[in-house]
Amino acid sequence: MFSPFERMVAMRYLRARRRDGFISIIAWFSLLGIALGVATLIIVMSVMNGFRAELLGRILGINGHIGVYSPQPGGLADFDALAATVAKLPGVVSVVPIVEGQVMATSSRGGASGAMVRGIRPGDLTARPLLSRGIQGDVATFTGDNAVIVGDRLAEKLGLRIGDSITLISPKGNVTAFGTVPRLRAYRIVGTFNVGMYEYDSSFVFMPLDAAQVYFSLPGRATDLEVMIADPDRVDAVGGEIRDATKGTVGVYDWQRANGSLFNAVIVERNVMFLILTLIILVAAFNIISSLIMLVKDKGADIAILRTMGATRGMIMRIFFLSGASVGTVGTLAGVALGLIFAHNIESIRQFLQSLTGTQLFSAEIYFLSQLPAKVEAGDVITVVIMALTLSFAATVYPSWRAARLDPVEALRYE
Repeated sequence: MFSPFERMVAMRYLRARRRDGFISIIAWFSLLGIALGVATLIIVMSVMNGFRAELLGRILGINGHIGVYSPQPGGLADFDALAATVAKLPGVVSVVPIVEGQVMATSSRGGASGAMVRGIRPGDLTARPLLSRGIQGDVATFTGDNAVIVGDRLAEKLGLRIGDSITLISPKGNVTAFGTVPRLRAYRIVGTFNVGMYEYDSSFVFMPLDAAQVYFSLPGRATDLEVMIADPDRVDAVGGEIRDATKGTVGVYDWQRANGSLFNAVIVERNVMFLILTLIILVAAFNIISSLIMLVKDKGADIAILRTMGATRGMIMRIFFLSGASVGTVGTLAGVALGLIFAHNIESIRQFLQSLTGTQLFSAEIYFLSQLPAKVEAGDVITVVIMALTLSFAATVYPSWRAARLDPVEALRYE
């Protein structure tokens, strides 16, 4: 498409000389702007993708895809039979009965914090990889009516360790002649867990299902059934099948509705960041236009000489198009390389910057996760590359057309 002569002239125009060095500096700034814009877009898209994936993985690693509950107070009676019915439905992987309730957790050291108690059978607890991998302590001791496993951040907040005692206070107390007395009981911590999500690590307490039934006064009952399915995106279809199988006697909710506002906020933020950061590339494209217009004006005599020597308008247009497109292409490739390297090492870079500045750059209390995630998706990288190249190539069209339309006689007259 481009002849060797056209490539040679285009590259010579991009090299700085004493007289037109300022134009070359603008071209270098354009290249740098495109590279930074492309790299920033790739990094931000990767972080947003990683944030959503990690958030989804941790939420679904602790909670079921679908929850089944009783619309009537008192929980689900005969929940094992109901669980067996739901487990037979197509697409259902497992059904786990739980007893759940809110409490106030306190310690003998004076600490106090709100917590969520979840009663679960030991086998169901260890069957969840996210939980079983993050447990510190002997899971075999998670039995009886006196054992609990707490989040490590909750234990740290209360100043507790494995083997210590934690006191749980339920607002749904026992009714006495003197009024309602809050239900209070001490449990021994047999283990701690860390799933990498601050909300769970700082507020969840697991205890055996039987012990939770006794504590919350729900003998032989469960508050919910957590249903895991093969495809988390089919929750609507499977939820409808559960309602049909139970003849509408139970209520059904799914992870999309329970966390819809959170994931919608992530998607909106991702789209807005994409639009804002695209302006960086757009500004760099305007720099290409300005540098090429200045180059055309500076090289007016050269263009006239080339025309008198037989160069066609098409050749002149291709020379300047190649000059501008080279800046955009090199800048885009450099930005892709920089963005991919940064995205794949973003947690190490964060740790280095934190140690260097002594400040917390990614607070788990604010962002839910303990580590800064990044997930590079090929589709996002391709979209950024196509957009950057399109803007860069479009920026060269007008200056190249203007150079091709230059009248050789007029150009030499004013030299």
